[in-house]
Amino acid sequence: MINPQNFVDKIHAVVLSGGSAFGLDASSGVMKYLEERNIGFDVQVTKVPIVCSAILFDLGVGDYRIRPNLKMGYEACINAEKNECKDGSIGAGTGATVGKLLGMERAMKGGLGCYALQVGELKVGAIVAVNCLGDVLDPETGEILAGLLDESKERIIGTEDSMILTYSQKKNLFAGNTTIGVVVTNGKFTKAEANKVATMAHDGYARTMRPAHTMFDGDTIFAMATGKVEADINVVGFLAARVMERAIVKAIKSADSAYGIKSYKELTGRCG
Repeated sequence: MINPQNFVDKIHAVVLSGGSAFGLDASSGVMKYLEERNIGFDVQVTKVPIVCSAILFDLGVGDYRIRPNLKMGYEACINAEKNECKDGSIGAGTGATVGKLLGMERAMKGGLGCYALQVGELKVGAIVAVNCLGDVLDPETGEILAGLLDESKERIIGTEDSMILTYSQKKNLFAGNTTIGVVVTNGKFTKAEANKVATMAHDGYARTMRPAHTMFDGDTIFAMATGKVEADINVVGFLAARVMERAIVKAIKSADSAYGIKSYKELTGRCG
């Protein structure tokens, strides 16, 4: 539907959630909220909200029987009216983890992060739930913030180094990963141009995650544009990558330890 060649030319919401496929139920709550406010694609008998969703896998964290549902999706819309951007172990970041190459017992806490920039009238922002297979580093300092821990859980040993040592072993690690995010701008763009912005925003993933875009990571980014300001797509594209990388760093630094999984704050003794 969001392919540029298809008919529908806009979406009305994006849902980021945990809970694997079960978490898709949260989208029903978002659709209910929008329909009640007469927002959606007009099909004459009603307006159908176009709601895109991306769900990360976190069923191995906490109680797998507790996952996002219609009620939570509806309440998330109400909370969104407050215009508060919270980071860390909240929303889709609640069960997010990173550095899972050797299992959850050696992983660290991921989270939800937001970041935005403004240049003149142009605004570009990002929100992301960080739940990658590999490690997360701060590209501005080179410091590895969170990732694969050693057996004592006191030191990050590096996912890429561990993968190199076992390069001949084929693994099936699909179940634990997927980093999902949205970049939003007030620029004017077509569907095809928005798709390009989303593609460029993936550079933010590549700068912060080691490794990024593996066969075990279902990395996803949506791009949304409100169409209020004329803007160069190239500028918006690299700004999208920049805000995405800073949102990822905020997600890790803001996360709290939970479910026996260590956070950046606990490991380093520093607050984001």
